[in-house]
Amino acid sequence: MINGDIFFNLSVRSVRLNFLRSLLAAIGIVIGVVAISSMGMLGTNMQLEVKDQLSASANTIVISSDAARMGPPGFTPSSSSSSGITKKELTKITSAVGTNGTVIPIYSTDGEFTINSIAGRGSIYGIDSDDISKFLKLNQTYGNGTLDIGLNEVLVGSEIASEFNVKVGDRIRIGSFSSSSRPELHIAGVLTSRGTVADGVSTDSGIVVDSKWYTNQYGGEDEWSQVNVIVKNVDNITGTENLIDTKVNTNAKTPSVRITDATTQLETETSTLSTVTTFIMAIGGISLLVAAVSIFNVMMMSVSERIQEIGILLSIGTEKGEVRRMFLYEAFILGLLGAAIGGASSLLIGYTVVEAMIGTTSYFFEPASIMYVPAAMLIGIIVCVISGVYPAWRASNMDPIDALRSE
Repeated sequence: MINGDIFFNLSVRSVRLNFLRSLLAAIGIVIGVVAISSMGMLGTNMQLEVKDQLSASANTIVISSDAARMGPPGFTPSSSSSSGITKKELTKITSAVGTNGTVIPIYSTDGEFTINSIAGRGSIYGIDSDDISKFLKLNQTYGNGTLDIGLNEVLVGSEIASEFNVKVGDRIRIGSFSSSSRPELHIAGVLTSRGTVADGVSTDSGIVVDSKWYTNQYGGEDEWSQVNVIVKNVDNITGTENLIDTKVNTNAKTPSVRITDATTQLETETSTLSTVTTFIMAIGGISLLVAAVSIFNVMMMSVSERIQEIGILLSIGTEKGEVRRMFLYEAFILGLLGAAIGGASSLLIGYTVVEAMIGTTSYFFEPASIMYVPAAMLIGIIVCVISGVYPAWRASNMDPIDALRSE
């Protein structure tokens, strides 16, 4: 057993006799382990949070007008061109979907508004009153509202309700702040928070109005910003997308619409977050390189201080491999000490960072998240052992006579 090995015991004695120096060297490992594990857990928790939120709209297909036809930012289409999905295209989409799902056409724009004499800005969505209840829900915290809105009623998102201290029945004016004749509407309800969604309708900081009121105010009747299709069976989503593509995008070179779903956005979000997480972890890993230099320095000092001890061991027939093992044990002990402290600290610091940055720790103890703690500890130990390889080799290759002569 390792604790019955005389060379291991000699290593423990060396660390104990130079405990403060050893502890200071191990602090670099502590910092490295905390940095890698905390950043890894933060990135993983962000990915899990986004994945969970996007999964809520996993059965939704989003159809938007193709970018090529829409033109670049700032492009204003002529009166003879459409800047959205046309009625003819909507008919084709509805035909392709059939009984496999529900088709919801949506108007949208950015607009200004005033609630309780406080000005704000957000997304304005025009949705047919019958379609609202098919994918939006009410937050009853702000009063008993309704999703069945009329021409002069609106629904507001949870962030707007919180920021403007909204309650059901309050009045809202939508339109440019400079306009003297802005229509006044009543807030019929507050929507539940949806977080990050893949259906393109971010209502948390938005306002939902009846589609007829929207077109009366902003124009563009029968030119929808997007069309959402909520499929009944998520297993049929790919087949439904293919049917829509076949019916609507008849010209393969210049497709009329872009068809996406939660899978596409999830892959993009996950890839981006993974890249950012890896980059941040790499920065944290720099502290391990600094720690490696510190461990190397401590090990070289240990070899220098124990030259005569090494000479005695070699002169009485101790093998070079046993001397090397003695110093590698010491490096291992330093790594284990730093990794243990770093692992314990990572749980506390990581939990605090995740809660502060994301606002929830629901996924903190998930295997994909917590695995970063033992992984970072293992990396810290390996770095220490590698740092001790050269000092151990140097010690084992000393000439016993020269070692005994040293002062």
